[in-house]
Order: sequence, then C-alpha cells, then structure tokens
Amino acid sequence: MFTGLVETTGTLLSIQPTQGATRILIQSPTLAGRWRKGDSIAVNGVCLTAIPVEDPGQFAADLAAETVQRTTLAGLPVGAEINLELPTPAGAPLGGHVVQGHVDGVGKLVSFVPLSPDLLTADWRLTLELPSELAAHVVQQGSITVDGISLTVAKLHPQQADGNTRLEIAIIPHTYRSTHLHTLAPGAPVNIETDVLAKYAQKKEPPVQREWLTGDYLLANGY
Repeated sequence: MFTGLVETTGTLLSIQPTQGATRILIQSPTLAGRWRKGDSIAVNGVCLTAIPVEDPGQFAADLAAETVQRTTLAGLPVGAEINLELPTPAGAPLGGHVVQGHVDGVGKLVSFVPLSPDLLTADWRLTLELPSELAAHVVQQGSITVDGISLTVAKLHPQQADGNTRLEIAIIPHTYRSTHLHTLAPGAPVNIETDVLAKYAQKKEPPVQREWLTGDYLLANGY
C-alpha cells in the first residue's frame, strides 16, 4: 500500500520491448539501498515490481500488457521525470490517503496556473479532464491520485457535452517543487487512481426490497 506522498523523483532512462512485457529502466540514486529485489515501487502512481540492475542507483521494471494499455508509462519520453514512492510500512502514519497503485485510467492536464507572480512561492491551480468512467468515482473535497500524488479535489464541474468532467485541484509550493508537476504542460496525459472507498460505495448493491414485509405483517408477528 502507498499513501500518495511522493518520496523522490527519478529519470526514465529507457523503454525496451521484451518477450511478453515492456521493460523500463529508471535512475533514482535517492532510493539506492532502500529496496530489495521484488519489492513494490509506485512509479507515477503505478505499482511495479523492482528488478535490480548493475548500477545500484537504478532499477528496472516490467510493464504487463494491461499496464501498457491502462497507464501512461509506455508512452513517456526518455528523460522524463517520474514520481517515486516506496510502500508504507505497517503501523506507519498514513499521511496522504490509501493508494493501491492500481491505476484506473488516464486523464488529461488542461491547465496549470500560478496564483501569484513569484513562481517559487506561488500556489497553483491544476485543472484536469477525466472520462466519465473515472469521474463517477470522484467527489468534491474527496481524494484522488494523479501520477502517484495524493491530492484533494477543490472543485468538480458538471459533466460536459462530450461526457468528460473537469475538476480543479489546489497545489501548494512544496508539491510543485518536490514532484514532477513542474515538468508537465497542458495536454499531458496523467495516471488517475480514484479513491478506493468511492469504488466500493458505488459497487454496493441497493437493499433487497421485501414486498411481504408490511406493517400488517409486523403487527401480526408481535413487532
């Protein structure tokens, strides 16, 4: 499990098709010595299994066909900055929200606007566009994971004529500087994981209607 609190960023060094998978190579000296072969690492919000390589400041990971289809990872350019997070140990503080690393789909960055002239200290307003199947699990003031970053929905707009929905997110200076957000431009695709609690709430079936359970039945049976 992750929390969406990005620990560091890395650099995508290569993407290579292999038999049955696509292998990516990521450089991240900050994580060197902090993981073992087979450990999970959230890469732009995607839970991947780390594979050691010769350089301890790098790791590889294989993307299954489902991961290639559902996420942005296989389409990233070499040299892209990537958000990274190691799993949260049991009993550790849950600083963000419950993030599984199971990306639901891809959204689009519409705009990213500073709210003051000083870009070093400015808050930012991030606007995203989501397809209807993702927006169904998003609520205003609820949690959402964008490329592995735990964020709060500040404003949810009504559904557009094309079926997509736009939402706005407030970004503080720390998040802007400490993640890859400062590298993104309008139109960029981003991995979206909606709140797992919202998914279960929607999945819950309505209560069964029992037509025989009437007031007369309850009185006749001593209720």
